[in-house]
Amino acid sequence: MKTIVIDPGHGGSDSGAASQGDLEKDFNLSIAVKVRDFLIQNYEVHLVLTRSTDTSLSLTERTNLANAQNADFFLSIHNNAGGGSGFESYIFNGSVSSITRNHQHIIHDQIVSSAGSKYDIVDRGKKREDFHVLRESRMSALLLEVLFVDNDHDLSLLRNTSFINAISSAIARGVAQAFDLPTKLDSSGLFQVIAGSFKSRSNAEYRVQYLNRKNIHSCVVPISVSGFQYYRVQAGAFSNRQNAEQQVELLKAAGINDAYFIRETNTPAAPIPPPLTPVEKFSILGDSILKACQLDEFVKTINPDAPILGEYYIQYGKAYGLRGDIAYAQALHETNYFRFTGLVDKSQNNYAGIGATGPGCPGAVFASPELGVHAHIQHLYAYASSRSLPEGYSKVDPRFDLVTRGSAATWIQLNGKWAVPGTSYGQSILLLFRRNAVHAAEEMKEQINDINDLLKELE
Repeated sequence: MKTIVIDPGHGGSDSGAASQGDLEKDFNLSIAVKVRDFLIQNYEVHLVLTRSTDTSLSLTERTNLANAQNADFFLSIHNNAGGGSGFESYIFNGSVSSITRNHQHIIHDQIVSSAGSKYDIVDRGKKREDFHVLRESRMSALLLEVLFVDNDHDLSLLRNTSFINAISSAIARGVAQAFDLPTKLDSSGLFQVIAGSFKSRSNAEYRVQYLNRKNIHSCVVPISVSGFQYYRVQAGAFSNRQNAEQQVELLKAAGINDAYFIRETNTPAAPIPPPLTPVEKFSILGDSILKACQLDEFVKTINPDAPILGEYYIQYGKAYGLRGDIAYAQALHETNYFRFTGLVDKSQNNYAGIGATGPGCPGAVFASPELGVHAHIQHLYAYASSRSLPEGYSKVDPRFDLVTRGSAATWIQLNGKWAVPGTSYGQSILLLFRRNAVHAAEEMKEQINDINDLLKELE
């Protein structure tokens, strides 16, 4: 059983941020307790709070407690101040494992996609910092800054019981998803096996077709959860829990890693939205993984005459806090590896098809390749975030103000927005990015082999 330590920030004589008579420490504790209660009620997990009352606790005492528990995860809950607005998450800015980075992505995206979208919360992004509780905890650790207590809009939400319940359950569901926590189910009842849950019906139907090829019967079941429409792929229903567990293992062996089962009930203790697939939750905002040279080297394997643009995509992606390496894959998709076989001409420096709507309307023209990349990144930023432009950057995308700000947090959510109907547009971009990443990994493997051979010669 996983052990998770939840740390309500501040407490006792340390009130944290304060505004209009409200104290950060109180909001932190309220959310932390509700997160604990939701997890205990719905999942098999061992929960520990660093404090459950309004008591003072040093940073060292908090991390010592978690380390003594030999915990699997340390979650510190805070609220912010300083003139901003919105939600952000932090991991340590030193050496951290890919597991920790993955935990941040899953939990952050779950919060943004549920409570964040429902209450119009600004997504300030996934960040890294040298915080004591992140640095000194010996397990995967994440610090959340839920909202700003000195912002009127944010403070009104923190005072709202419905919001506190929503943000707490979103955090809890993110933790459960990140650690694949087993749900608490009775040994009796009808157990429905779910082979994936999707926001898009077409994606659910693709999953059914895939399972049919594996000789596993399934069907699409529409379901509304917390006001959101989902499409579950159900692959059987069993009166015996053990049979349901065996079906889940069969699905996982067939490549369906997000398979799970639920017990049918008319009065669930707490409705839990189905988890998103890894592709569906791949966010536009985030850090690039590939380097500029790896982007340029990949495209040269397809089009030796391709322009050298990798550095611009990484540079502007970092400036806007989004994944420049995947934006580069989008440019490959839009331009056919910079061969410009569609509406847009090479001389336009328009690598994203901005404004290209059909014959006779080839879209925007940019004065230089760098400006074209900047406009592409900025157009993506308009879809992925509702925040202002980064300081020092002016508007270069001519269609920036035509975008519904923050309407596409993930690449899949660009479907039907950037490309119409574009039901597989985001998937195509991610597929190209995956090819680029595989190519880069293979090149690195060869370089490592060459280095090892050289070292052997020098022995």
